[in-house]
Amino acid sequence: MSTTLTTREVWKTWFAWVTAGEFLGFLAPALTGALTSSAPMLVFAGTAEGAILGAAQCLVLRRTFPSLSAPRWIGVTALAAGFAWAVTLLAVDHSQLLGTLPFPALLALVSVAGTGVLLSLGTGQWLVLRHHVAGAHLWVGANAVAWAAGLVVFTAFTTPLWQPGQPVALIALIGALGGLVMAATMAAITGSALTRLLNRS
Repeated sequence: MSTTLTTREVWKTWFAWVTAGEFLGFLAPALTGALTSSAPMLVFAGTAEGAILGAAQCLVLRRTFPSLSAPRWIGVTALAAGFAWAVTLLAVDHSQLLGTLPFPALLALVSVAGTGVLLSLGTGQWLVLRHHVAGAHLWVGANAVAWAAGLVVFTAFTTPLWQPGQPVALIALIGALGGLVMAATMAAITGSALTRLLNRS
């Protein structure tokens, strides 16, 4: 653990930077989604979201783990985000086909895909983090919980506000505000997980 930051300072710094990073990153798919329904464009925007988030996280992690590779962390975060967006959009694009499946098969497919999406980012980052802190495998579960909570908050915030026929600017604004709430939720939970890992070390 770095001697320049206490675990409390790590959490506060992580929360600020990661909330800002995810909020800025989420603007890419939010604005893209308001302008187009192109799946490849949305996956590209989601990958950019991951890269921005990873860069923001590195600003904190490099102070705690000076030898952590920023390109590797940013790279795995971007790839994981792109994967998550691709799986989600694939499900949306084939929603009618999925609706024809027997319920047990649909439930199994959704469970596998949803688990893969929730575990993707934490697993990718674990591949880097495991070289720097004991118990890094706990990061995978913590990220899954953080993103699940963030998505629930995002949905609860945006669903009542998004209505058919709204101007593109309003759609984008609601999505951006929802992204901010989601980012803060995710940052708070992952920040707590990071401080626990540091305390274990």
